[in-house]
Amino acid sequence: MRFLDVRTDFAFKKVFGSEGSKDILLSFLNALITFPDGETIEDLTIVDPYQIPLIKGMKDTYVDVKANLSNGSRVIIEMQVLSVKGFEQRILYNAAKSYSAQLVTGDHFHLLNPVIALTITDFTMFDDIPDLKTVFRLTETEHLVEYNGDIELIFIELPKFQKSEAELTGIIDKWVYFLKNAGSLEYIPETFSSEPEIVHAFEVANMAGLSLEEHEAQWKRQDFIMLQRGSIEHARELGEATGEAKGREEEKRNNARKMKQLGIALDIIMQVTGLSEEEAKKIPD
Repeated sequence: MRFLDVRTDFAFKKVFGSEGSKDILLSFLNALITFPDGETIEDLTIVDPYQIPLIKGMKDTYVDVKANLSNGSRVIIEMQVLSVKGFEQRILYNAAKSYSAQLVTGDHFHLLNPVIALTITDFTMFDDIPDLKTVFRLTETEHLVEYNGDIELIFIELPKFQKSEAELTGIIDKWVYFLKNAGSLEYIPETFSSEPEIVHAFEVANMAGLSLEEHEAQWKRQDFIMLQRGSIEHARELGEATGEAKGREEEKRNNARKMKQLGIALDIIMQVTGLSEEEAKKIPD
């Protein structure tokens, strides 16, 4: 068997946002979201279910699955494969927009329901935090008193998850392992047999069951993401090269300045640093 790499937007939406994905999404959210007093989600409605034509036309590097939960909360689940400019701001903007869009003219503010933005990234966001999962809410900075829990941002950073199949200990481990490794597996691991919802997720991700249109959509999305990754890496390399060049130029000038202060002749300074006569003359003593 071969499975879709669910880190791609097409596959993520198909597995978690299809009409028949309710049990999958319920298990996934109950594993990764901690509600007060041990509450669990009993039911949900998937908003804007998966549609192949819409996925094929996407030109971005992320996709979101939206659901209305039985406890009144709204949740936005997003898979982000590339670290792009404005990403963190977009997460906050989408959560705030979903929160404020609940009210129409004349409604009372107490009718607003909480919004949870659950974001899975295929890159590291918080280098100083070793934890796989981070949760952000509005709190007072001095005493850490929570102001309001109506907007909650949850991040799962896949590169921080390094467990092998044999090391998986719970439902969170299993779901994150599925997210990170499904695309490289050739069978459903035995340890998942006790988790029917994850087995169902593997079945949805089974490439043998895809239509020709879905195969094409997945290939196009993987190709697009690879090109974007290559572009980002190329830009990073150019930036590093430019920075190194600037650093070398600054080092030349610092050395020339020190040599001038020691009274070394201009022609020797030019030979040692590689600066032109005009450049060397401009260096202050």
